[in-house]
Amino acid sequence: MKTSFAPRTLSLALAALLTAGSVMAQSDPVVLSFSTVGDSRQDSSSSKVDPTQAPLSGQDAHWLQNSKAWSRIMREVSAKKSNLLFFNGDMVMGYGDAGPVSATDVTSVLNSDLVKFHTQYAFWRGMVAPLIENGTYVVPVPGNHETQCNSANTTCLDANGNNLSAVNGGKNAVKVNEDAWRANMADLIVDATRLNNTLPGGLTVTNVDNTDHASVDSLTTPQNQLSYSFDVGNSHFAVINTDPTGGDSTAPSAWLAADFSAASGRGAQHFFVFGHKPAYTYDFTGNGGKAGGLDAIPAKRNTFWNVIEQYGAAYFCGHQHTFNMRQPVKADGTTSTAWQVIVGSGGSPFDVKQTAANQQPYDRYYAWANVRVFQSGKVQIDAYGFSDGFGATKLLQSAVLAH
Repeated sequence: MKTSFAPRTLSLALAALLTAGSVMAQSDPVVLSFSTVGDSRQDSSSSKVDPTQAPLSGQDAHWLQNSKAWSRIMREVSAKKSNLLFFNGDMVMGYGDAGPVSATDVTSVLNSDLVKFHTQYAFWRGMVAPLIENGTYVVPVPGNHETQCNSANTTCLDANGNNLSAVNGGKNAVKVNEDAWRANMADLIVDATRLNNTLPGGLTVTNVDNTDHASVDSLTTPQNQLSYSFDVGNSHFAVINTDPTGGDSTAPSAWLAADFSAASGRGAQHFFVFGHKPAYTYDFTGNGGKAGGLDAIPAKRNTFWNVIEQYGAAYFCGHQHTFNMRQPVKADGTTSTAWQVIVGSGGSPFDVKQTAANQQPYDRYYAWANVRVFQSGKVQIDAYGFSDGFGATKLLQSAVLAH
């Protein structure tokens, strides 16, 4: 027999469901939220531009940014009312030498790597400025395009004037590029007043460490404002430079271990790390098994990941222009208890080719992650994204962290 319900009965039932949902939300409210993504820079070589992004607008061809994808992600992050946005590197094309310019004529100066670095940074900073004004503080993470000099583009020299073209495949971090990073990002690392204005009531940023700790990891150049950390409530956040001068494709594991230990001693319960290169490369179709992240040096990667696991941290990164969220399988064959979230999907040309066979569903999605910390201590990661054809945004994957 078919059962029918009067409109009033349906309305009451719906109201009851909504009330129950509201009570559940109130019983375990979100106390802090943040989002994270990376890799919005466009490519300077037309042959490397993704077919779905071509032809580039005059704006993006000049400033080397994927304005359409990146601006949409920012709007959606803002709509989620994220308190912070961690951008995991490669916000500019960079890859040159941002050192002094000897030329004096205007054309040569404007075409110099120094000016290109600073103008690309300026364009990106202009794009993200509305986020902070609308209540989402931007936390920058250095990437290889920011710190490294690429010998395929220019002559790259170390601090002693030695040519670096034969070192690390010609891609090496250099001090002048680290200095350019500070010149353009230092005011965000960390402006406590502006950050506190974006945090929920009762929360403030504390225990900011943006000092130089290069010696802890035997690095050769100052690392202040390249690797740094801070607390918000009982959550601890650490940003790491995965391409420091003289230590390309490594993490500052010794500093991170000491930093986490100190935070734990203060009562931190949640640990979040943001770097550019993944600890475990996502072997997507066409990657061919290449170790493109910290796994290029397995022993050092393992040391870093041991710290992540010890504190139950989550690691968010980019570098690979795709989305992948997983608990990696470690070298010993066991599955990690910690999560790695690759969101190098902020607009740079996709690593997975449009015609590649055996693609995973979200390999070519512009994706970003949103993380919510609940009053109960539960932490939930939700990854959102939209296709390379700019379809509707949808939830791609979720995970609840152990607590």
